[in-house]
Amino acid sequence: MMSFLRSLVFAIVFYIGSVFVVGAAVAMVPFGERATIRGARNWALWHRFCARFILGIRTKIIGELDTKQALYIFKHESMYETVETLALFRRPVVVMKQELLDLFGWGYAARKHGSIGVDREAGATAMRRMIAQAKRAKESGRPIILFPEGTRVPHGEKPDLRAGLAGLYKILGLPVIPVALDTGKVWPRGFVKRAGVVTMKVGAEIPPGLSREEIEARVHAAINVLND
Repeated sequence: MMSFLRSLVFAIVFYIGSVFVVGAAVAMVPFGERATIRGARNWALWHRFCARFILGIRTKIIGELDTKQALYIFKHESMYETVETLALFRRPVVVMKQELLDLFGWGYAARKHGSIGVDREAGATAMRRMIAQAKRAKESGRPIILFPEGTRVPHGEKPDLRAGLAGLYKILGLPVIPVALDTGKVWPRGFVKRAGVVTMKVGAEIPPGLSREEIEARVHAAINVLND
């Protein structure tokens, strides 16, 4: 019952507050990239605040998330980590589903922020657009965030990775830093969240230039070390 009540209060406070925070983020877009990134980070910090003080969820990081440019590959178990990355990094470029970039208001701010949209159903034109966006992201020097499973998976499951990982890895020529996590323990699918600690474990850096089979195998193993 306590978890349900916490989740209800969180939903009310976070989403009502987000109307104002996201509105402010959209209003900051005309003031340039730095202001746009600041607006997105403010929303992520608002999310972190609500998760911590309403739900009782906090994050423990094992290892160090460097700020250097790399392709940071995260396990994906909940909404929590997708928002948290905007607070973990100062100037991240997040690769996300195209439909999120099409959302009214937030989608506009996310595109201006530099987020890269992936449309799995689109054809060659959309793929060329994504490649161009990825190359611009590399030129910017910003870290690039990817969730290669493509969708949230329950804690303990280890699905195959989507082909986009190998494609971006080859195109960008950047080192990969994998991040395992266990958010599904406290933030499972559904309405009710549970108080607890989200652990994120930063894996060893993987160099560029590996074959598709090797990069996928090494990333898959690294992002699933907390699922055993």
